Amino acid sequence: MPMPPPQKPSTPVVRRKRTSRPIAVLVTFGWLGVLLLLALNRQNIYDWWKLHNYTPPATVAQIATQDTMTSYARKVFYVNQPAIEDKTSFTQCPAGDEKTIVLGCYRGGQNGIFVLGVSDPRLNGVEQVTAAHEMLHAAYDRLSAKDRAAVDAMLQDYYQHDLADARIKATIEDYRQSEPTALVNEMHSIFGTEIASLPAPLEHYYQRYFTNRQAVTGFAGQYQAEFTSRADAVKADDARLATMKTEITSQQADLKTKRAALDAESNHLQQARSSGDIAAYNAAVPGYNASVNSYNAGVDSLQALVAQYNQLVSERNAIALETQQLTNEINSQATTINQ
Repeated sequence: MPMPPPQKPSTPVVRRKRTSRPIAVLVTFGWLGVLLLLALNRQNIYDWWKLHNYTPPATVAQIATQDTMTSYARKVFYVNQPAIEDKTSFTQCPAGDEKTIVLGCYRGGQNGIFVLGVSDPRLNGVEQVTAAHEMLHAAYDRLSAKDRAAVDAMLQDYYQHDLADARIKATIEDYRQSEPTALVNEMHSIFGTEIASLPAPLEHYYQRYFTNRQAVTGFAGQYQAEFTSRADAVKADDARLATMKTEITSQQADLKTKRAALDAESNHLQQARSSGDIAAYNAAVPGYNASVNSYNAGVDSLQALVAQYNQLVSERNAIALETQQLTNEINSQATTINQ
C-alpha cells in the first residue's frame, strides 16, 4: 500500500489585531494632547480651582468696582482672596523700616493680597489704591517672559525720560535702595496707580486691568493731598515764623537800645533835680516823656508780635499733629498720640 507523501510541517500563523496599534497610538496622542492642554491652561485651571467656591466679601467687591477693575483684573484680585484687615489683624505683611509705612502686600505665587483697613474719612482712597497696587503685583507675576520684557522696557523708558513727579522719583529711589531686584515690579504698580497721565503704549497696556485708570489715580491724588496740603501749610508757617522771629529779635534789640538811652536820660534828670537846676530839669522832661511813650509803644508792638508768633506756632503745631495722626492711621505699627 503506497505511503502518502510526507506533509510539510505547518507554519504557525501569528494573528495580529490590526486595530491594536492605531488605538494605542491614538490613546498615547490623546494623553499627550490632554497633558499639553493642561500645561497650556495650567493658570486657568488653577484660577478656576481657587475661585469655584469663592465669593468675594462685599468690601472687597466694592473696592474692585471703585477701582474699575476689568474682569481679568478681578480674577487676578479674587484668586488671591484679598483681605482688608485692621491693625490688630494686619500681620501677614512684613513690617517696614523706620522710613517705610506698609499699607499692603502681595504674597508671591498668587498666595494672597492683604490690605490695611483705614477708616479715617480724610484718607478715603488709601484702600483702593493699595488694592490696585497689590493686584498689579499679582498681574506682573503672571506676565510671560516676552510680555514682561516689553512692559519692563516701557516702564524703564518712562522712568528715564518722562517721569517728573518728585515724590514718585523719591519713592522709586527708596525702592532702588531697599529692593533693587523688584524695582521694575514696583514701577509697574506705582505708575499704574499714582500717575494720572502716561504715554499711550503704557495707557493701552493698563487697559488690561482698569476700564478707567484715572479713578484709581484720583483716589491716590485725593489722599495724597491730605498730606501735601498740610506739609505745604507747615512749610509756609515755618517761613512766616522765621520772618517774625527776625522781626522780634530786631525789635528786642531796638528796645534794649532805647531802654539804655532812657535810663541814661533818667539819670541826667535826677542829677539836674538833685543839683537844684530846676530849669534844666523842666526843659528835659517833655523829651524824656516822649521817649518813654515811644518805648512803651515799642513794647506794645513787640508784645503783639510775640502773641501773633505764639498763635502761629500753635496753629502750625496743630497742623503738624494732624499730619502725624494721619500718618499713624496708615501705619500699622504706630500707637495713639496723646494730645
